[in-house]
Amino acid sequence: MTLGDSVVAEVLVEVKAKQINDTFSYNIPDTMRLEVGKRVLVPFGSRIVEGFVLKIEKKEVDYSLKDIIEVVDEEVILNQELLELGTYMSKITMCNLITAYQAMLPKALKAKKGTHVPKKEITYIVLLDDAYAPKNEKQKELLDLLKEGPLEKKELEHYASSMKSLLQKGILGQKKKEVYRLDYTIETSLVRPTLTEEQEQVLEKIQKKENTFAPFLLHGVTGSGKTEVYMRLIERVLEQEKEAIVLVPEISLTPQLVETFQRRFGDAIAILHSRLSEGEKYDEWRKIARGEVSIVIGARSAIFAPFRNLGIIIIDEEHTATYKQENNPKYHAVTIALKRAKTHHCPVVLGSATPSLESYTRAKLGIYELLTMKKRIYRNMPKVSLIDMKENMKKGYRIFSKELLEALEECFHKGEQAIILLNRRGYTTSIVCHDCGYKVTCPNCDISLTYHKKINAMKCHYCNYTTAKPQVCPECGSHHIDEFGLGTEKLEEEFQKYFPNVPTIRMDVDTTTRKGSHNAIIQDFASKKYSVLIGTQMIAKGLDFEDVTLVGVIHGDASLNIPDFRSAERTYSLLSQVSGRAGRAKKEGKVFIQGFNLDHYSIVAAKDHDYEKFYEEEMKIRKILQYPPYKNLGMIRMISKDYTLCSKESEKVASYLRSHLPSDISVLGPTLAPMPKYNNSYYFQILLKYKKTGDILSAINFLREQYQQKKNITLDIDLSV
Repeated sequence: MTLGDSVVAEVLVEVKAKQINDTFSYNIPDTMRLEVGKRVLVPFGSRIVEGFVLKIEKKEVDYSLKDIIEVVDEEVILNQELLELGTYMSKITMCNLITAYQAMLPKALKAKKGTHVPKKEITYIVLLDDAYAPKNEKQKELLDLLKEGPLEKKELEHYASSMKSLLQKGILGQKKKEVYRLDYTIETSLVRPTLTEEQEQVLEKIQKKENTFAPFLLHGVTGSGKTEVYMRLIERVLEQEKEAIVLVPEISLTPQLVETFQRRFGDAIAILHSRLSEGEKYDEWRKIARGEVSIVIGARSAIFAPFRNLGIIIIDEEHTATYKQENNPKYHAVTIALKRAKTHHCPVVLGSATPSLESYTRAKLGIYELLTMKKRIYRNMPKVSLIDMKENMKKGYRIFSKELLEALEECFHKGEQAIILLNRRGYTTSIVCHDCGYKVTCPNCDISLTYHKKINAMKCHYCNYTTAKPQVCPECGSHHIDEFGLGTEKLEEEFQKYFPNVPTIRMDVDTTTRKGSHNAIIQDFASKKYSVLIGTQMIAKGLDFEDVTLVGVIHGDASLNIPDFRSAERTYSLLSQVSGRAGRAKKEGKVFIQGFNLDHYSIVAAKDHDYEKFYEEEMKIRKILQYPPYKNLGMIRMISKDYTLCSKESEKVASYLRSHLPSDISVLGPTLAPMPKYNNSYYFQILLKYKKTGDILSAINFLREQYQQKKNITLDIDLSV
């Protein structure tokens, strides 16, 4: 405790209380070496908690300060740029500052007392006394081995007894060496393909803006060679001794992309995504912070990689919804990338075959520079056929159309491969009683349970509630209870009835739960161990197989029925992306899209590979409804386990917003959310349509403060829906 002139640390502590969003002052003991950005242990009330040091200053204090107990880190965890980035993220997502910083870090480095992720160490046995005369043959063999140099302890288990004796006598010693958990050993290749004219032009335009903040939208059709452009850009950045971040939207894309980059850049790469173990994330983060790598490849959170000299940020498949974080802080990786690029004065390249409407509009307005690659490297775009299942069902073809079955037969006859997409996992999507209409639903989420045949159980895909499949109706006791709908598990079974001798593999959430399963499936399919890959949307983009000449889409119009203003955009993107898996090398590609509502403009445009046509049609509707990009869309969700309270408070919030916001801001609702009950909580929502975020911040901040201290209801804010 001190009074008077003191060196004081401002510490942001990790506590659960929502209303705490300030730093607290602590005295720094004279013997303590402390830097801004490190974690410390501090007393907080009756507890000891961890926190981040945000500021150190000498000032006069007229009250008693508690001492910092301990410095947790040897190295700075949050450098100055990341500290400023956290403040920025806190403002734009309206989350507490500590929440922003915790989101940036792997678990091992979060400010949370009691969290410990060990470093991986290997124990080596070393010879300390080479003059020692061995007592027996075993000792002699062991000492002879160690005279060549230290060996791993686990390699010497055959000599366990002799080793123990010699360690006790001091003849041998043990030495620990830290190693990283991920091993990227792969043969590198200096062979680089000849660039097309379009690739050359794109490279030239981006490289003209090196060392300058410049956002580019690279609109390149599938198979046009965007990945090679990315690697050439990174080569240039590394020549300047700078660093690069490459974001991919899906974990499933990471193994194939990482291997491609490793063949070019060797061990200069770190990987960051959610499927890594906590130890692996810790290792990868430290590699980056220590300057041991120059390239980071990963999913959304990789945008926080602690580089200090960024030369470029690349976001592949920039249109993908997974770049938006759904939990607090609700940041968008593209927004964070643009902020970091401004700080480092470097280009940002947003790449996609199907850009988001917001990005494409920014490019048309000159906010981004639009670059296009309209031609594939090897062949023309695949021929797409739309198959009306109404006609096929009249002829007895219920799941696979006659046209698709014939195309599959031809594909296998040629020794080629096929991909079949159904964006719905499980076996069947619902179980319903014919007599009383009872539907098996989740008691926590009030949504239909999906039947999974492999585990013979009904499962909720939101809260993971699982129950046995009923044999009779729980309501009326009827035995007329049947399965409806189609998931990838049943699709695979039905496929094997038509092609029992064709090896198939399935890729969805259920088959990729084990560590390394994504990579194993991709490698097995690439090596032609399987002729057919069946899966959900995770197989639709980024994957590159030279022998895939046929793509089939089951229920290609299903996503149009989702109650979301982006349903047409997502339908166009999904169909275009999965179509792009066919005919990527030197063989002709074919695509068959099955459905019942195939005259929708999004599907017709996908068939014709015509993004501009889709963009023009969709923008007409967005303009009429004043949806993004014409106006920003924000959402306030009220969440409570008490339905009546949630409804009442939602009405109060909507009323307050209507009376305190400018008249040109639309306040829609409250209404029940599309999924009104999730994990035993009820959800109401209020939509805001507005031009500038600044116009709504004062009212939103007031509401946020009002609801921070309420225990039985939560106000959840998302200003970038």
